[in-house]
Amino acid sequence: MKTILKTDITVKDICEGFVYNELEGKGLFGLSGKLTIQPEYQRNYIYASDGGKREIAVIESILKGYPIGLIYFNVVSESGLEVLDGQQRITSLGRFLTDKFAIKDENGMEQYFSGLAKDKQSKILKTTLTIYECKGEESEIKEWFRTINIAGVPLNNQELLNAVYSGPFVTLGKEEFSNSQNANIQKWSAYVSGSANRQEFLECALDWVSKCNIGDYMSSHRNDKNITELKTYFNSVIDWVSNVFTDIESEMKGIEWGRLYEQYHKKAYDPVKVSAEVKKLYGDPYIKNRKGIFEYILGGSVNTKLLEVRIFDEAIKKAVYVTQTTKAEKKGKSNCSHCAIGHDANKSKIWKLDEMDADHVAAWSKGGATSIKNCEMLCKTHNRAKGNR
Repeated sequence: MKTILKTDITVKDICEGFVYNELEGKGLFGLSGKLTIQPEYQRNYIYASDGGKREIAVIESILKGYPIGLIYFNVVSESGLEVLDGQQRITSLGRFLTDKFAIKDENGMEQYFSGLAKDKQSKILKTTLTIYECKGEESEIKEWFRTINIAGVPLNNQELLNAVYSGPFVTLGKEEFSNSQNANIQKWSAYVSGSANRQEFLECALDWVSKCNIGDYMSSHRNDKNITELKTYFNSVIDWVSNVFTDIESEMKGIEWGRLYEQYHKKAYDPVKVSAEVKKLYGDPYIKNRKGIFEYILGGSVNTKLLEVRIFDEAIKKAVYVTQTTKAEKKGKSNCSHCAIGHDANKSKIWKLDEMDADHVAAWSKGGATSIKNCEMLCKTHNRAKGNR
């Protein structure tokens, strides 16, 4: 890959003909149309997502005479360039010059570019940038892009994959799943964690449809002119979840719904009964892991490990142990009730406290409470053998 250093390009030059797409949240063009600011392998514009602190910092740095770092362009033709690194900073510059956001002056007053003093406007416009123009094969450019950390915000896994497998499929995928203005985002957000701008909805959709093999799926579909399968599968999962669980709970966000859909979507569920069971489990003070409630119900309300049911505390264990042991010693039997009815040498064995486990007499899943009245101490062997019976 060959590079040429450019030090005569000003902020005014870069922002000539700047176009910003409000709907998709990205800078499109600059340098009088010669520069593509956000090629398809680039991440969305994220500098405005923290209340604008980072984009304001770019402008303030220029006004103070601080460098804003190296910028890299990829030469795609004799008259065409695309931003390889620096699109967040360039978009910040373009957004400010087109009055998309304001900064505070020395008096704490908010000022848009058009309202700045003429000398400050001139300083910004005449600031020169340090730019390397790079020319090489696609594989070289993509490999270089993968190594770049933009302004201290590392690319996440999906942003890197978008760069590696850029093409019509990624472009369409980003238009659907990385568009914060998509009306479906609010519905999806009930079940999917993350941000559209950081590609996390796209990553989730790809993870579900590919059965966790995102890279392979993107590679095989790279040149597809549609994302029908991706959209259909993603919406099938979302619709299934919302139909089975009619009440939206905060713990639904981020659950592996794609895996659960594959495992359970062919089973029939009564949404009314499911809703009643969810409410019952949410009201149970002994459940520690509410996220596990949904898989627990889908699996037939059997696997209590998913719920991390609260165990007996040490005070209860010691009290029950003392009571059981005292009675057992008087009868000459083991303080483990299961050993006491056996026929081996343990029939009369008195186990130490650390050799025993606390167990629900009436299983929690059958309505038994985690209380001292429902606690018994069993030797570890019998407790593990008992399970949830």
